[in-house]
Amino acid sequence: MRLAVVGGSDAGISAALRARELVPTTEVTAVVADPYPNFSICGIPYYISGEVGHWQNLAHRTQSDLEATGMRLRLNTRATRIDVAAQQLHVLDEHGAADVLDYDEPVVGTGAVPVRPPIEGLDGLDGVHVLHTMDDTFTLTRTLEECRPTSALIVGAGYVGLEMAEGLTARGIHVTQVEMLDEVLPTVDSELGRLVRAELAEHGVDVVNGTTVRRVSRAGERLLMQGDNGFSREVDLVLAVLGVRPDTELLVSAGATTGTRGAVLVDSAMRTNLPHVFATCRWAAPRTSRAASPARTRSAATPASPAASAPRSSSLRPRRRPHGPPRPRGHCRRVHLRHQPGRARRPQGVLPGIAPHHHPSHRDTTTGRLLGAQLVGRRSSEIAKRVDIYATAIHHGMTVDSISELDLSYTPPLGSPWDAVQLTAQAWVRDTKSDQASSVS
Repeated sequence: MRLAVVGGSDAGISAALRARELVPTTEVTAVVADPYPNFSICGIPYYISGEVGHWQNLAHRTQSDLEATGMRLRLNTRATRIDVAAQQLHVLDEHGAADVLDYDEPVVGTGAVPVRPPIEGLDGLDGVHVLHTMDDTFTLTRTLEECRPTSALIVGAGYVGLEMAEGLTARGIHVTQVEMLDEVLPTVDSELGRLVRAELAEHGVDVVNGTTVRRVSRAGERLLMQGDNGFSREVDLVLAVLGVRPDTELLVSAGATTGTRGAVLVDSAMRTNLPHVFATCRWAAPRTSRAASPARTRSAATPASPAASAPRSSSLRPRRRPHGPPRPRGHCRRVHLRHQPGRARRPQGVLPGIAPHHHPSHRDTTTGRLLGAQLVGRRSSEIAKRVDIYATAIHHGMTVDSISELDLSYTPPLGSPWDAVQLTAQAWVRDTKSDQASSVS
């Protein structure tokens, strides 16, 4: 079989490697738009901070590692068109030479492209940067090394924005963070966003919420940022990280069907509506709406912790589900949703440095099934591992009360027999019984 993979990040490379593992005779060709296959783009902020010593350490596997598996790499090559009828992938290399790859099955994992905010003057000014690719990273590091800025303004306070606030602060740069919404980290509940904002402030970051940046201009040797509500700030460096949008142009031009936010619709096996064409990326969405679709397990590490790689890796994504109870179909509005406010949970232990964390969660009040959870805490509270418990519970359709019955491991100096996740589940059950008793009386 001839497998053509478009995209050199985790989704595409994982598909290519897995195909070779399952069927070693598979001819795999990976088309990668840049010369950096299988790099951890999510680790870029920690290269900027200096915690990752060399940019090559961001590679999960080297080019030679990948080629040793039998994979053929076409680097610095863009896929320009999928000819579905002829089962051919048209590509263009860095020199402008066109080529055609015959395939039996293509897997498209092109990921996303950064959102370009409508800020007047954003393009063409020295000192103004976006951050999404390795080339963006090298451009930014050159500015940091050659110009040695002492102040920076970050437009956007999502995951990457917060990680970059941490990274630039670690370099001794004073950071102002501007977010158009009412709270930072808007992908989690505002009560958790407030905790993250307080952590930012504790580390010297000036946070400006509810403000949209409208223009950037040169003010002598500095950059002048202006926005709503009379906002004005002069800084040495500007970083615009307002999130991403689906990079689905290749699939859409071939006739793929899209859904919410332009995500390509796929079935449970990641097949698109195009014959033999698969989409394996974070912007693939299930064709049938699920009650659990909007309820995700999220974690967020505070800027004091370099464990902030957990959030994106912990989100539940469409995938084949070989076992466990079937997920109900229908829209989220049909689910009787209950939100459990976050509470500070301090893992019990005798050693110092054990920090509290917060667990707001959601459940279906009819079935008791866990629908989602959000965690915020410091690195020492093991957020990344605890969110895995919730992710596993959601995958297997567990109810909230059954979570407290899990037989989890623990180390006596670091924790108690009851994990903080179980204590949260027990609090849910107590609150539910209390509400039921109140309604009866």
